Amino acid sequence: MDNLAAHDTPSGADKDAPLKEDIRLLGRILGDVLRDQEGDAVFEIVETIRQTAVRFRRDADPKAGEELTALLHKLTRDQTNSVVRAFSYFSHLANIAEDQHHNRRRRAHLLHGSGPQAGSVGYALGKLVDAGVSQDTVEGFFKEALISPVLTAHPTEVQRKSILDAEHDIARLLAERDLPLTPKERQRNTQLLHAKIATLWQTRMLRYSKLTVADEIDNALSYYRITFLREVPALVEDIACEIATHYGNDSAGLHNATYLQMGSWIGGDRDGNPNVNADTMRHALTRQSTTILDFYLDEVHALGAELSASTLLVDVSPALASLADASPDNSPHRSDEPYRRALIGIYARLAATARELGLGHILRKEVGHAAPYLDPELFAADLEVLADSLRANHGAVLIEPRLAGLKRAARIFGFHLASLDMRQSSDVHERVLAELFARAGVEKDYAALGEEQKVALLQTELAQPRLLYTPYETYSDETNGELAILRTAREIRVRYGSRAIRNYIISHTETVSDLLEVLLLQKETGLMRVSAGASSGTSEVMVIPLFETIPDLQRAAGIMSEWMALPLVASVIEKQGRLQEVMLGYSDSNKDGGFLTSNWELYQAELKLVEVFEAQNVKLRLFHGRGGTVGRGGGPSYDAIRAQPPGTVNGQIRLTEQGEIIASKFSNAEIGRRNLELLVAATLEASLSPHASNGAGAERLARFEGVMAELSERAYKAYRNLVYETPGFTDYFFSATPIAEIAELNLGSRPASRKSTRRIEDLRAIPWGFSWGQCRLLLPGWYGFGSAVSGWLAEGERENKLEQLRAMFHDWPFFATLLSNMDMVLAKTDLAIASRYAELVADVSLRERIFKRIAAEHGETLRCLEAITGTGERLAGNPLLARSIQNRFAYLDPLNHLQVELIHRRRALADNVDPRVNRGIHLSINGVAAGLRNTG
Repeated sequence: MDNLAAHDTPSGADKDAPLKEDIRLLGRILGDVLRDQEGDAVFEIVETIRQTAVRFRRDADPKAGEELTALLHKLTRDQTNSVVRAFSYFSHLANIAEDQHHNRRRRAHLLHGSGPQAGSVGYALGKLVDAGVSQDTVEGFFKEALISPVLTAHPTEVQRKSILDAEHDIARLLAERDLPLTPKERQRNTQLLHAKIATLWQTRMLRYSKLTVADEIDNALSYYRITFLREVPALVEDIACEIATHYGNDSAGLHNATYLQMGSWIGGDRDGNPNVNADTMRHALTRQSTTILDFYLDEVHALGAELSASTLLVDVSPALASLADASPDNSPHRSDEPYRRALIGIYARLAATARELGLGHILRKEVGHAAPYLDPELFAADLEVLADSLRANHGAVLIEPRLAGLKRAARIFGFHLASLDMRQSSDVHERVLAELFARAGVEKDYAALGEEQKVALLQTELAQPRLLYTPYETYSDETNGELAILRTAREIRVRYGSRAIRNYIISHTETVSDLLEVLLLQKETGLMRVSAGASSGTSEVMVIPLFETIPDLQRAAGIMSEWMALPLVASVIEKQGRLQEVMLGYSDSNKDGGFLTSNWELYQAELKLVEVFEAQNVKLRLFHGRGGTVGRGGGPSYDAIRAQPPGTVNGQIRLTEQGEIIASKFSNAEIGRRNLELLVAATLEASLSPHASNGAGAERLARFEGVMAELSERAYKAYRNLVYETPGFTDYFFSATPIAEIAELNLGSRPASRKSTRRIEDLRAIPWGFSWGQCRLLLPGWYGFGSAVSGWLAEGERENKLEQLRAMFHDWPFFATLLSNMDMVLAKTDLAIASRYAELVADVSLRERIFKRIAAEHGETLRCLEAITGTGERLAGNPLLARSIQNRFAYLDPLNHLQVELIHRRRALADNVDPRVNRGIHLSINGVAAGLRNTG
């Protein structure tokens, strides 16, 4: 691996020299570990495979391809897994080096005083100041805003927590090397890196048993300890200081603001996942609460050691004295140390709270008994007493190091840590209510009713004081399970606070009745209360539609208009602060209609929703169900948010963070902090920057949108023709990608398909996109664009039309972001590698026919993109990412070649059960995902 690192890293500018050095170092150490653990013979095999794969890529040499095939074919199963592990771990180590380099570059930028970096809150504030936006407006934004990343699990999750922990230690040691170290310290650092990489090699990368929801919960919680618990409160404080710097006045009310909050689906998302139920919800909140209370207990204990002020030397406030006197600590050694006594009392109350909320073991036993906190606000209030006393008695300087951050954390995270969303399919709700109606004698066949009849029945039933459910009747397991979920949600809100669960998302929302059904189920379980006559009601959990497919997106505005016009719903929304959330799904719309059409339909749906909500005088909050890949709404969040249509952000945004994207963004605290800041900065800019929405700007935008509508129609036809109308395409997909292996191996708690079929319609969008990424075609992120543009240009004056597209690229953020994301996908697409996967298709005629079509569309897409952007070089506008991708190919390509070989072997087995072959495939999936970094 040292040869790979030393010779295949491209010679970039001098500023990348530290990155190259880090990659060489980690590669050399991995090579040493490989020699030590597996022997020189395996190391030489790894090098031979690498060199042959590079020759195959560089020269497109068929002879090299034949040599590679022969070389891989003769590997023993044990050798194959060692080789796969070597390249996979090098992908992981290169990611660590790259993250460290991003941090290094950012610090260098700040140290040289170059001004706020693009994408920072300081940069956004500077633009707003220049545009004449007042401090009051900015402060008002932050006081009303909700910006929430929502962590989700999915079937392509490939990381183990043990691996994450080891890699976190490697990242820390690598960062340490940028400090001035003595020769002995540097030698010690290298020894520790060697030990950690050896630990990685000896640690099982894979799970032998299927991933459970509990595993996914624990995996996600590790990122809180690494990043969120400290970085979210710190970012809130830094933003308040940035506002003071830009406007010259302190933003006192923003130091403890709660606009940045975490969300989670893990343990509450049961759409298509039979493993999620009421018990998993309870477990999720118990684990979340344990995580945050452990943090509070550690911080309070540390504060007790730090705040040693004596009343013999300084005064304290009466409130602090009272807090100290209420402490169970009566030690004479601390009689003059009221802060310590007060903190011992706070610790005792926190310990009691933790036990009441399910924490089984508290590391440091409290001094004595104390009553638990009834809510986190009381805990925050006690911390405020300490801060007020310090501020009034020459101790203000002692607040910021730890106490200030702990106060902010208490308000942001409460005792629940993150809001857990519930999600279920509308089909399930319909079946549950059909059973409840039938057993109660209200309606024999609810499912057979028309939409108007359903809406009328549901409104009538909501007005009834009695329940449909009776404990004296027998119900199906599905009905009992769904009702138990909602009853548990009510218990959780009482136990952990109202922010613990506050959203219910309805997958496959197609009608108003889909929404009313959830209101009625809430009424059945005590989450919804309706006044006499059903003219007014209160819902504890917001009912949120999820519009996913293209037809659903086209119906979204009409459904929401009808929904908000219902008197009962209007009263519910009034009590929600005249706010209603709508979730938009990027994945299924892409699988349904392709990349270009999906993005366009989402754009149009958002604009129409803005019109409907403005007419109702209701604030719209959009929840963007973005996945990792561009084909699932992925790509840089900062650009995506800034490219949103005018009026669709307004300080309210939630968006999903999924799978290996969570690891990519948040497994390093400094990188995580940067990603959180990008999210806040983009929301600030999108909400408050002036928009050219009238006059000539509006007319020009209308022309752009007209062109986009034509391109979308053409792209839709091209995509649908390939995926859904081409005979044999389904067989090609299941053969030429590792979709079958992804579905059958232990890659997540959720099944890869909603139904046990081979229909693409039934396949989940996540494994659909993930599979195309693994075979390096990434088809969902570009297919149809070339046909659409070339076909449109061919009809009429080509040069004038091309100038129109160039103007759209330069002047319309939506179109520019769309092309930028597609450019990134094309940079990672590799037809030579994909051709190896195509060889897995046994039917030669089918293989050649479909691969030829895909290759032709790929070429046309590249030509059209070059004509619009003016460059044939991929990622010309993002040279850092271009160099990153170039760095990866040398060790990513062999993983793809090995994966093809292993899939050949697996499919040749009669029973597909050789554990070494399966393990090798799983390892290769892990390595390719790590190398591409956004494939899920």
